Amino acid sequence: MLGRRIAGDIVWSEDPGVALRKWREIFGLSQLEVARSMAISASVISDYEKGRRVPGSKFIKRFVEALFAADSEHGWEVVRRLARTMNINLDAVIDIQEFEFAVSVDDLISAVKGILLNSEYISRGIYGYTVLDSIASIESMTGNEFYYIMGTTTERALIFTNVSTGRSPMVAVRVSPLKPAVVVIHGPRQRVDPLAIRLADKERIPLILSLAPSVNDLVKSLREILTLGSFRL
Repeated sequence: MLGRRIAGDIVWSEDPGVALRKWREIFGLSQLEVARSMAISASVISDYEKGRRVPGSKFIKRFVEALFAADSEHGWEVVRRLARTMNINLDAVIDIQEFEFAVSVDDLISAVKGILLNSEYISRGIYGYTVLDSIASIESMTGNEFYYIMGTTTERALIFTNVSTGRSPMVAVRVSPLKPAVVVIHGPRQRVDPLAIRLADKERIPLILSLAPSVNDLVKSLREILTLGSFRL
């Protein structure tokens, strides 16, 4: 989403070094701060910004991640400001990530400590996830913003937290022109609404109930997928 836009701006810039410096300054960071986050020396950042080195895709990815990591320590001030200029409402977004490899439904179920609730679905590779607060997303998110939070591909898991019965998230998915590869619900204190399961069957989308103890535990387990090669299809 926003990270890929920043990366794209750097890649397509006629002078990638100038673009790197621009984004570093937008985030209010020094070369040393970015370098520490990337576990490299500040002179390396300087070399890239002055054009003595040409950044590759892996460097740009780490660079953007460093910007976001620093901003997360300040309550996502810059990210939220940039999102507003792009008409993206991030209040409902808890976490959003892209995978470099496909993850299976079974492995996602394992990661979220989940239970598969339906049987009529198409098994697809999952290339990312978006974690949403269901109440905040229903109250504040527009259809246009839904396109943005789906990220760069619909082959992703859409994960709703703070869920009561699961009906509202599945109704939202049902009426949306964009369909996620998987829907995960977290938080029901009573049985999942049978309508939610029927809607998942109609859309042929796996519906998973996460039994993770908390939202933080859920996100932590999801983040671990990013580093575990055993999750590859």
